[in-house]
Amino acid sequence: IFLFCTKIFCMSYGLYFHRCFHASPALLARRSNDDPIQLKAPKKGKFVKRNKTTPTQPPVEAPYVPPRVKRAEKFMPDKIIDIFEGMTMVELAKRSGESISTLRNILVNVGEKVDSEFDPLSIDIAELVAMEVGVNARRIHSFEGAEVLPRPPVITVMGHVDHGKTSLLDALRQTSVAAKEAGGITQHLGAFVVGMPSGASITFLDTPGHAAFSAMRARGAAVTDIVVLVVAADDGVMPQTLEAMAHAKAADVPIVVAVSKCDKPAADPERVKMQLAQEGLPLEEIGGDVQVVEVSAINKTGLDKLEEALLLQAELMDLKARVDGSAQAYVVEARLDRGRGPLATAIVKAGTLVSGQHVVVGAEWGKIRAIRDTLGKLTERARPAMPVEIEGLKGLPMAGDDIIVVESEDRARMLSSGRKKKQENDRLTKISEENTVTTQDPSEERVELPIIIKGDVQGTVQAVTDALKSLNSPQVFVNIVHIGVGPVSQSDLDLALACGACIVGFNVRNPPSCLSLAATQANIKIKLHKVIYHLLEDMGNLIVDKAPGTFETHVAGEAHVLNIFELKGRSKAKGDDTKIAGCRVVDGRVSRSSTMRLVRSGEVVFEGSCTSLKREKQDVETVGKGSECGLMLRDYIDFQIGDVIQCLEQINRKPKFISSESGAVRIECY
Repeated sequence: IFLFCTKIFCMSYGLYFHRCFHASPALLARRSNDDPIQLKAPKKGKFVKRNKTTPTQPPVEAPYVPPRVKRAEKFMPDKIIDIFEGMTMVELAKRSGESISTLRNILVNVGEKVDSEFDPLSIDIAELVAMEVGVNARRIHSFEGAEVLPRPPVITVMGHVDHGKTSLLDALRQTSVAAKEAGGITQHLGAFVVGMPSGASITFLDTPGHAAFSAMRARGAAVTDIVVLVVAADDGVMPQTLEAMAHAKAADVPIVVAVSKCDKPAADPERVKMQLAQEGLPLEEIGGDVQVVEVSAINKTGLDKLEEALLLQAELMDLKARVDGSAQAYVVEARLDRGRGPLATAIVKAGTLVSGQHVVVGAEWGKIRAIRDTLGKLTERARPAMPVEIEGLKGLPMAGDDIIVVESEDRARMLSSGRKKKQENDRLTKISEENTVTTQDPSEERVELPIIIKGDVQGTVQAVTDALKSLNSPQVFVNIVHIGVGPVSQSDLDLALACGACIVGFNVRNPPSCLSLAATQANIKIKLHKVIYHLLEDMGNLIVDKAPGTFETHVAGEAHVLNIFELKGRSKAKGDDTKIAGCRVVDGRVSRSSTMRLVRSGEVVFEGSCTSLKREKQDVETVGKGSECGLMLRDYIDFQIGDVIQCLEQINRKPKFISSESGAVRIECY
């Protein structure tokens, strides 16, 4: 009632209070300056009215920074893209990671005119563009619309060294190649066609079994259809047997096991089968799909069963190949002939290789001048699964290179030049990465052994190179400065003289007498070998001699102090009074020039040089075990009876050259 009466009173006098009387006086004082309700628009919380009294500042002009374009690395040796005939520039740009404008500029530089990015490109041009942007290209060929016919199988014979691989092939083709091989072991990759008694023909590849030829075995597994794993019945599973199994599994190639030397008294085929099963090979006897045949090359037993097993496996695989169109081939081996120049042994994988075609082999190119079969007879064309030898190349290719047919000489030159440029860029990139990663402790002494390698064929040169590189050690760096195919020449001698290298020749003829005389006068070593065992042993011993070794302290002798003699009244010229230790040598020998260590109660008291060593009043250099002597140490006279004086010598321990039974070699440092 009081509040109502008060409100009426105020209104009668024209007063209006919009505040509530229950508010505190402090709150009323704080809000006394507020504007009346609904007289002014409320302020927006985010925007503030600009004060007109402050002058407007001009905007600051920031420099324009263009967005950074994400580009792929220029040289990527590990990146591989698939290319095919008729692919467009858009597809190539997606796979290579480059922009279409970049690819268009490259096409202009190589002289190729493309109106639209959707126009088809030839597979050669696509490879050139891929190499220019720094990626590797893998050619994918389509059999669509081509004539596909059955072809003979390509079979690679693999196994441990001296397990009878070549003898088995000799028994199959009625030859005696094994008897003519140096050292009785295979050191080359051979390819030939064998006509079987059933009338079928099979292409065989004979691979070396020595540990140094691992790359050859890998190439044989990469080009083959079936692997014949030869295991000696009297020897069992060995390291190269396991390696051959690994190569076959990596290439996804079926295996047929041939247990050889079953005619020997110590033969145990069942033990071999058990070892293979323990290594994870699924044999037919235990429910697997790997056939096992027991053979003897000497008695020629089991050969018909081996032929039956191989033909059955080939029939199950249903081997077919394209016979028309440009050929695709694989280089098995390459060598340099004095009269015919570079020669490449190849196996045709698809298509037909015709004499007179322009080909690109790896980074080399040429026009096929002649094609010869395994018997050396000239032929005009080579069909799938046929091993041939081609001549007419401008340079020597690498074993394992692919052979592709191109339409013209200009295209062959351009593709070869692009591949050489790509190889050089990859090589320089690899060297720079190795220099970045490799760190050498400055305290360690490491000498360099430069080597020049010459061989009869490209495959053996690579094998010798890999084997010698495996002899690298913390003390000796094996630097391969040059490799080549052919005999030792004057240019090799000049290079060896310039860099102080040793020349290693494998299966090459002796150099002329004038070159040998010049090498002797220039103190250049030329080491020629025909057997890989002897070459690796000789080079291993050379590396051991070249190594600086590790110096270690060795106790050469030990003497016990039995009595002490004191010398007094010496002249000033001879110095102060001194003491002589009378000793008996109980072990080894004591030398005056060596360092002496005095041990008392198991603790080293003094270590220094010997100033005098006498026996029966005579100065001597060495005192042997069981003899008595007197000695003086420099700057030490506090001898006691019962002290032990040890004679210390520095011994240089050289590395060891170790060769295993499988042929693997290494240098072991202490």
